[in-house]
Amino acid sequence: MKDSIVIRIPRRVAERLEQEARKLGVSLEGYVLELALRDLDPPERAKEYAEAARDLLEQAQEELARGDVRQAAEKAWGAAALAVKAYAAWRDGKRLTSHKELWEYKRLLQEELGEWISDAWAQANAMHVCFYEDWCSKEDVRDALKRIERLVKEVGKKVAV
Repeated sequence: MKDSIVIRIPRRVAERLEQEARKLGVSLEGYVLELALRDLDPPERAKEYAEAARDLLEQAQEELARGDVRQAAEKAWGAAALAVKAYAAWRDGKRLTSHKELWEYKRLLQEELGEWISDAWAQANAMHVCFYEDWCSKEDVRDALKRIERLVKEVGKKVAV
C-alpha cells in the first residue's frame, strides 16, 4: 500500500491492542485508527475515516491478489465500517463505537443514498464473518469488494476526500 509506514511496538503492547480490538469485534487497524483519531473535530475525523477506508479497500485488493482471502475479507469489512463512521462524523458529528451504531447509520445512509447501501453493507458483514469462519472464496471477496468500493467512493464524495 502506498503512503503507509510501519511502526514497531513491543509484542506485549501489540497483543494487548489485538485483544482489545477482538473484544470490540473490529480489526486491529480499525482499533488503532480509532484511538488515533478520537480527539479530532468531526469534519477532520470524517475525512480521515474516509481516507482510511480507501486505503483499506486498496489493501483488501492487494491481499486478494496475493491469495490471502481471509485478510482481504477483513479489510473489506473494515473499509465499509470506516465509510459508515465517516458518514456519521460528517453528517452529525457523531463518533460510532459499536456494531449497533454502525447498523443504525447504515440505515440512514440507505435512506439518503439509496437501497444499494443495504446490499453493500450485507456484503461487508459477510466479509467480517468470513474472516472469523474462513468460509468464503476468492470470488466471494471479489464480488463484495465491488459493492463496498461504491460505498467507500460515495461516502468519500460526501465528506470531500
